[in-house]
Amino acid sequence: MTKLTHLDATGAAHMVDVSAKADTARQAVAEGRIAMSRDALVAIREGTAKKGDVLATARIAGIMAAKKTAELIPLCHPLMLSKVAVDFAFEESGIRVTALVRLTGQTGVEMEAMTAVSVALLTIYDMAKAIDKGMTISGVQLLSKSGGKSGEWSRGEC
Repeated sequence: MTKLTHLDATGAAHMVDVSAKADTARQAVAEGRIAMSRDALVAIREGTAKKGDVLATARIAGIMAAKKTAELIPLCHPLMLSKVAVDFAFEESGIRVTALVRLTGQTGVEMEAMTAVSVALLTIYDMAKAIDKGMTISGVQLLSKSGGKSGEWSRGEC
């Protein structure tokens, strides 16, 4: 069984000490989806949602969320991110959100990438809920990560 790194010998939660780890280039990519009605999808694509430019707002929200991950997820380290990119792809019944997060540092950025995706999806929901309250957020997952002691990992390899 794998030892949980966020628990000390007594079982108390603690933030992992990364001070002895070397700085390495690290990157993570995550994705998630939001399914919605045709009306909501058209309004977002055409920029006619009453609250404004849904995707521009969701992109900024995702970037801000990545930067605030340590304030949202207990025991995450505050990180100096060097890149956060949030992108959108229209699909037949919704939108796929992808986030890429990068830094050179002592700990990975998987949580930052998944937080960026999650908040971008929630922002899309918030801005389009007047059109479709039944939207469904799903599939938030890590696609790949690189750097650090564990090296490269991608979903296709699990």
